[in-house]
Amino acid sequence: MNRRNFIRFSALSAGTSLIIPNALAETTQPTEISSDIYYTKSSPGRWASKVGTHLPTVEVSKVNDKASIKVVTPHEMKDYEHYIVKHVLLDKQHKFLDEHLFNPLVDKVPLSTFTLENYTGTIYILSLCNKHDLWLAAAEI
Repeated sequence: MNRRNFIRFSALSAGTSLIIPNALAETTQPTEISSDIYYTKSSPGRWASKVGTHLPTVEVSKVNDKASIKVVTPHEMKDYEHYIVKHVLLDKQHKFLDEHLFNPLVDKVPLSTFTLENYTGTIYILSLCNKHDLWLAAAEI
């Protein structure tokens, strides 16, 4: 092999070693969220007594292609001592869509409203409590 071909082959090999692993990583990402990082109604873990006040409730209304999503977590907002930090909205592939952060000095109820256009399928809602972790609920649009 002459020097020019050696240089071309080396450059091609180096480029391939950078591109292929990234392409494979993108196609092999899990489509499930690990249940080790959140709690649900059916799997409340160590917080079984907290389901009623930490699991977000979701109401969906749809007009034409516009969906309105109302999320409420029936939880007290006790200043920064104990409160719901935020609601996060995820799509059916668990990709971030939107979030609403709460200020417990101003927000008396952890209530969020989101609007989605041209979306159908499952949405996931996360509710984060500063003391009792992350809770997941789902709804259909």
